[in-house]
Amino acid sequence: MMSPRRKERLVALIAMAIALFTPPLLLVAERMGPGALPLYVFLAWGGVIALAGWLLEGGRGE
Repeated sequence: MMSPRRKERLVALIAMAIALFTPPLLLVAERMGPGALPLYVFLAWGGVIALAGWLLEGGRGE
């Protein structure tokens, strides 16, 4: 069973992921220049996946 602390971290990760992909941030990345938007989306999505993996696999000994 998942600890309450891990659940809180996952909820925070979901909130961060939603914030990263809101239109205002995507528009800022788009205005940075050609190629910046795909790079931003790729890095943000990779970061969300990496953090999710770290949260879900990291604390097996709890």
